Amino acid sequence: MKLKSNRALIIHLILSIGAVLMIIPFIWMVLTSLKTMGEVTQVPPTIIPNEWNWASYVRVFDYMPFLQFYWNTIMMTVGRTVGQLIICSFAAYAFARIVFPGRNVLFIITLSVLMVPLQAYAIPQYLIMVELNWLNTLQALIVPGLFSAFGVFLLRQFFMGLPKELDEAARIDGCNHFQIFFFILLPLTKPALISLAIFTMLWSWNDLLWPLIVNSSQAKLPLSAGLVAIQGQYSTNFPVLMAGSLLAIWPMVLIFIFLQRYFIEGITMGSSK
Repeated sequence: MKLKSNRALIIHLILSIGAVLMIIPFIWMVLTSLKTMGEVTQVPPTIIPNEWNWASYVRVFDYMPFLQFYWNTIMMTVGRTVGQLIICSFAAYAFARIVFPGRNVLFIITLSVLMVPLQAYAIPQYLIMVELNWLNTLQALIVPGLFSAFGVFLLRQFFMGLPKELDEAARIDGCNHFQIFFFILLPLTKPALISLAIFTMLWSWNDLLWPLIVNSSQAKLPLSAGLVAIQGQYSTNFPVLMAGSLLAIWPMVLIFIFLQRYFIEGITMGSSK
């Protein structure tokens, strides 16, 4: 009993040290946003600012159209998240509960997308956006992110873990596939849907490469790409950059805090199934 207690104490100690190490960059970001430019570039560096300088949070809006970036990011994130929840849930249900010729082959092809990095198909996607005349538009940010092979895999694991008797009982009552999907199985996958939604929101909110590829207009940039404009070639106003970064990340932090129970539940249930 004492051995188990000591082992648990060591594990918690290691996890606590890891948590502190992960939160240090966030604390440094907050402190840097409250410093003056002189304190940021001082050697040796100043850890605690001499005076709390809140001006950087105001100057962010002078450096860029910050509210427009926020709106573009929200539209891109919501569009991608809703699209993935709809498309991935339909595809996952088909792969898990419907028997059709070539099902396993199609699923393997879908999973193969996970092995291809974004950089490999960024140029073909860009050429498609050019042909559709979608450059510098919100649909260029949203449409390529409507599908996720990871989302299909995650939801398929959940659907496969649900008892087959549910489908059989529903068919006896006269339900078709759409009714089984919408009214019986989909409500049971709530943890997986929330997990996929969190993953998609985090990925969309932080997406940098693709918005820079398809957008040259500042009016259509999301926050991740817009913040790059603060970084100069020879000098960067780090307090303003850190203030803008903090204003950009707080929605995702709040979402994860309130939905972390579903997120953890979805990941653990998916791994066990």
